[in-house]
Amino acid sequence: MSKKHVAVVMGGYSNEYKVSLKSGQLIYDSLDRDQYNVYKVVILKDEWYFLDENENKLPINKGDFSVSLNTNETLKFDVCFNIIHGTPGENGILQAYWDAIGQTYTGCDFYQSALTFNKKDTLAVLSKYGIPSAKSFYLRKGEEINVGEIIENLGLPVFVKPNQSGSSLGISKVKDQSELIAATEIAFKEDDEILIESFLDGMEVSVGVIDFKGETIVLGITEIVPQNEFFDYEAKYEGASEEITPARIDDETTKRVEEIAKRAYDSLGMSGFSRSEFILMDGIPYMLEMNTNPGFSPASILPQQAKIYGISIKDLCGNEVEKALNKKK
Repeated sequence: MSKKHVAVVMGGYSNEYKVSLKSGQLIYDSLDRDQYNVYKVVILKDEWYFLDENENKLPINKGDFSVSLNTNETLKFDVCFNIIHGTPGENGILQAYWDAIGQTYTGCDFYQSALTFNKKDTLAVLSKYGIPSAKSFYLRKGEEINVGEIIENLGLPVFVKPNQSGSSLGISKVKDQSELIAATEIAFKEDDEILIESFLDGMEVSVGVIDFKGETIVLGITEIVPQNEFFDYEAKYEGASEEITPARIDDETTKRVEEIAKRAYDSLGMSGFSRSEFILMDGIPYMLEMNTNPGFSPASILPQQAKIYGISIKDLCGNEVEKALNKKK
């Protein structure tokens, strides 16, 4: 049986592309060469390219996502392993394009991707399944901001965040009413829609959920202890946080978090990697968001959780490729 061609697709159009390149490298290194021919494809705003074994760039043909290796040989991929964080790989744009040209890919479909990238809509859908979240205000750019009404309803402090953005970019913690407008301006630089959420005073946990060999499993619950005010970009990617796996919570709370994290995953019809963020307050997990293409560099939470769970990165990545191939049949 001939080996399948797998393209690890990394990069992206947002500030998260550097993280995606690290994630892509780990997956590229981890996939089983006895089973697959593995290639690198980088998607950036201004160019889409294939990297050959000498790291030479060859352009991707966007008509069918192929690459011309020479005048006689065109390479088509059996599976694209999508590990782009942010747009276009985590908000449904790339998946919709791949669907249109008939390209098989890993992870969730375009609808789940687009939905989970929209924090407001995700939390609205999940509330119907009994999954609690913080009280919030939703604002579009250009709308009048009634600071008094917002603070009266939500209290202080509040979090101001872009509705659609990854890696905690554009998020501010506002402790004084006078800081609110400036915080909205920071968030609006990342997105035309923002959320202002009430502060939940509790432990933040990050929960990895995947579908592995036909079963939805919780890889682990990681407690986040940020050195900064909250789990921001610096805490996530520059080491300014302590991440404790498993989280220091009792068995009853562990079961409750696992049950809610699985319910959220299954309720949304998810597939592939996911990492959901919760705040635990009085033993109740309040959902903040779900990431469908979470960081996958060696320092990232999901690979750490898999190691403790006992699933190798090779098996974790191979499972994703095999699911995509089986879905294609």
